[in-house]
This record gives sequence, C-alpha cells and structure tokens, in this order.
Amino acid sequence: MSILVVDIGTSGVRSAIVRPDATIAVEHRQEVLPNTPAPGLVEFDATLMATAVLATARAALADSGPVDAVGIANQRASTIVWDRATGQPVAPGLGWQDLRTLGDCLVFQADGLRFAPNQSATKIKHLLDNADPNRNRNLCVGTVDSWIVWTLTEGAVHVTDASNAAVTGLYSVETLDWDDELLTKLNIPRSTLPTIVDSSGPIAPASALVGAPMICGIVGDQQASLIGQGCVSPGPAKITFGTGGMLDLVLGPNPPTSAARGNAGTFPIVAWRRGEETMWGTEAIMLSAGTNIEWLRDDLGIIDSAADSHVVAQQCDDTDGVVYVPALLGLGTPNWDYGARGTLLGITRGTGRPHIVRAVLEGVAQRGADLVDAAEADTGLAISALRVDGGMSANPTFTQALANATQHTVEISPILEATTLGAAFLAGLAVGTWAGWDDIESTWRPSRVVEPSGAAHRERWASAIERASGWHADLSSFDF
Repeated sequence: MSILVVDIGTSGVRSAIVRPDATIAVEHRQEVLPNTPAPGLVEFDATLMATAVLATARAALADSGPVDAVGIANQRASTIVWDRATGQPVAPGLGWQDLRTLGDCLVFQADGLRFAPNQSATKIKHLLDNADPNRNRNLCVGTVDSWIVWTLTEGAVHVTDASNAAVTGLYSVETLDWDDELLTKLNIPRSTLPTIVDSSGPIAPASALVGAPMICGIVGDQQASLIGQGCVSPGPAKITFGTGGMLDLVLGPNPPTSAARGNAGTFPIVAWRRGEETMWGTEAIMLSAGTNIEWLRDDLGIIDSAADSHVVAQQCDDTDGVVYVPALLGLGTPNWDYGARGTLLGITRGTGRPHIVRAVLEGVAQRGADLVDAAEADTGLAISALRVDGGMSANPTFTQALANATQHTVEISPILEATTLGAAFLAGLAVGTWAGWDDIESTWRPSRVVEPSGAAHRERWASAIERASGWHADLSSFDF
C-alpha cells in the first residue's frame, strides 16, 4: 500500500511515493521561490504553488502507478485568501516569515492580545482588510494545507488539520476549535475559515489526480518531521536543521493550560489529531541555522558549498577560542531577542578560515543545546534520544559538535527531509499501511549514531550569548 506525499516547503514542492517499508520509491521536485519585494516582506504566488503541486504529484503517479492514499505536509502559518467561486487568490500569499503585520501585533498587544508576526492571525486580517474591507465577499481563508486540499479536490473541500490550525494564533486550547472571541476582535468571519479535521483519517478524494486517491493525512512540516523520525511518544525529541532550526517533542493527550510561551521560551503545539484524540507537544525555535552556512558561502565566500564547511572545519582540531553566535535574525528560544545579532568572538592574529568555519558549525550546535535545555526545563521531561534531520544533519563536524554541546547521543535521520515520512505515516494509518504507532516507532533506523566525545563548553557559550544580546535595543524590546 504505497502513499503519495505532497510536501510544500518554503522554497519548493516535492511529491514522493512512500512504500510500506518506509522507503521512498519515486520523487519529483519543483522550485517555487518566495518573493521579497521589500525588507521584511515575504510573498509567494499561490497559483504557481498549486500548479507545481499538480505537476509533481501527477509525475510521481505516472512513474509509480496507483496509490492507496495521499498525505500532505506543509510550511506552517503562510496564508492565502481566495475567491470561493472562482478559486483565484485575491492577493499574493504571505509567507510565514513576512513581518508586515508587526505593527498590528504591537497594537493588539496594547489591548492585551498577543500575536506573533509569524502566525497567521494578523496576516489573515491584513489580507481581508485589503481585499474585502466590508467583509461582504465570498472568500476562503487558509494556510498552505487548506489551499492544497482545495486544489487537489478541485474546490470541493475547505479544511485544515489541527496541527496547522493550532499555529495560526486563532485556535482555542479549551474548545479545540477556532476562538470566536479572537475572530470577532480581528474581524475575521468564521465562514471564511476552513473546517478543522483530524491529521489522520479519510478527508476527501483528490479528484484532480488520476484515480482520485483519498486524501488521508494533513500535517504541519515540523510535526511531520517529528512523526517521520519515530518520536511518537514522550521521551525522544527531534531537531530539524534547515534554514532555521526547530526542536519538537511529544507530551501526551493532556492539553496545556494556555497557548502562551513557557518560561524557558518554548510553545505548546498540537502534534497531531487522530480519531478525535489530540496529541500535544512542545516546540523550541532557532531563527537561523543553515542560513549561517549560506552566509559563509554566499556572502563571505570562504567555502564553495555547504558540504565544504565540513572539509574546511576539519583542517583544525578546535576553534582556538573563537566563538560564533548564530543570531543573524535575532535569537529565538530561550531568549526571544529580536535585536540580538550574529557575533564572532575570540579572534586573534592566528585565526584562520578553518577556525571561523568550525566556530560557525559549533555555534549552531550550541544553539541546538539551548533548545534541548529549554524543552527539558519547560516540560520537566528528560530527552531520552535526540534525532536530527535537515540539510545540516549530513555534516559530520556539525553533528559531533551537537553531541558534545548537548551531551546527548545524536541519531541521524536516514533521509534528510523526514517530513515526507511523517505525512506518509499519518495517511497510511488511515488505510492500514501501518497498524499503529508501534509500527511507526519501529521504522526508525538512524543512518548514523554520534556519541559525545568532548566537553560541552556551556559556560563560555552563556558568556557569548550575553555579548550578542540586545544589539538593537529597539528590536530587543519587542516581545511577542
């Protein structure tokens, strides 16, 4: 029983066929890059995204033949508004990184409402205010998963799953539905919003595809990666090191007391919902991870490729006291300091290219340790296993530095993008490809296991973080 997975990321679309043994048989990709018309603005062409989804999904099916179900994984909180009758977007979609509603967030904060600019709530309000100020048009509002389900069902279904709904800023942890009080305050008609459905279970036929396979799984990308790496019960955690870095772990069925950020800077999330049971988790966020490697390559020009960072770093045994704080976009968990900036410390006349490259890799690893410490502090759980995926997980220097900084065994995902497996597992549970969570847990087979082999150096790291913090005092004063 093979599963078609459509995975919509920030920079492109991937459609893959996943076999019952949790291996990928076929994969087709198409680049769909966002636009940045001005600093802080991130837009994307939702029509182009839909076209890419259909093209890659149809190509995958042409190569593989019929499938038993469709799973969807998606970038979270990016927002689209479209006309219900024509199916046409009324404006460019707003990416999750878009900051144009930062001022709105501050205004609402003065009224006692806390929204972050990377959530969907104020993005929805902004799009509706521009496209339908009187709220009399027949519009649909959705995150990327909603838009893709609409596309695959040819406009028959407008839904989202609980994992995506919970990161919009409009979800109630009490009612497990849209928060009517917040909708009223933001002037968002409930009729525009999708119905919230389970993350795993039959949803609707994908009539736009040959054979109209049933859509049976929808999940946000970080939750998909969590499930894809077999972290389906309390204990193990995963970190995805992509452009940024996200740590996620499962807590259990008991809901949080609020959706607010914890004392150590983590957030409650819906890991998934299945059979009307909601499984909760927590998330810690690193604002820049792989971005720092791109900086070394594209801006400084001291490495030729991302893989070259390992080769160059291996030319020295240690950084010789050089420390790098990867705060190119500020610091997320646990500090949440938007005014912090990247900092390179301890440079001497003898500092060379290998020392700087190694310091960057070790700095990202130290931020990974910050996420681990914060998750353990906010949840009271001891993380039993640390599993990693994303582009940086292929770098041996980095993964060894992560094991040292966290003093945890690090298990490397067999595929760089475990989101694909997570969406496949949720869809496959609905059609019997996998019988239950034990089956999914048993599929985890790390490609490598890395043990700590050096000191953590956490005291020196704390000193470096202190020096990087508060560089732009006005931005550092913002707290969402």
